[in-house]
Amino acid sequence: MTIEIGQKLPEANFIELGAEGPAPVSVADLTAGKKIALFAVPGAFTPTCHAKHVPSFVGAAEDLAGKGVDEIVCVSVNDPFVMKAWGEATGAAAAGIRMLADPESSFTKAIGLDFTAPPVGLLSRSQRYSMFIEDGVVKVLNVEGSRGEVTCSLGEALVDQI
Repeated sequence: MTIEIGQKLPEANFIELGAEGPAPVSVADLTAGKKIALFAVPGAFTPTCHAKHVPSFVGAAEDLAGKGVDEIVCVSVNDPFVMKAWGEATGAAAAGIRMLADPESSFTKAIGLDFTAPPVGLLSRSQRYSMFIEDGVVKVLNVEGSRGEVTCSLGEALVDQI
């Protein structure tokens, strides 16, 4: 079942690469008492994700902060080393965007937004979406109709919805 507006996010752990190495980040700790703009992509360094989706949030970071967003988070079913490198390559890290790995797809599956596309090597990946979360509850949810499309889940689209 796909998560819906008004529902609380399920508990799961992401992994983030920090100064001490890989560390878990629980959904509860990430979202408790905060306003979070979270977006997810099918894969780090994939063409649409790299050239359009992440840059849209880098560009919208200041406007999202102006709307009261405490943190912007990018999630992908990749390992934390790839997510850190990707954050550096795209400027996301410099913009303050947290790059969190969901390597086992546990969060992605728990919210019902996973897919598998073996012909292109994408197994148990995340659909492309964005959401605005307040204290762990989904307030806005934008799921793209096609994995190669990025329109409703862009950073500027989320700014307009908050």
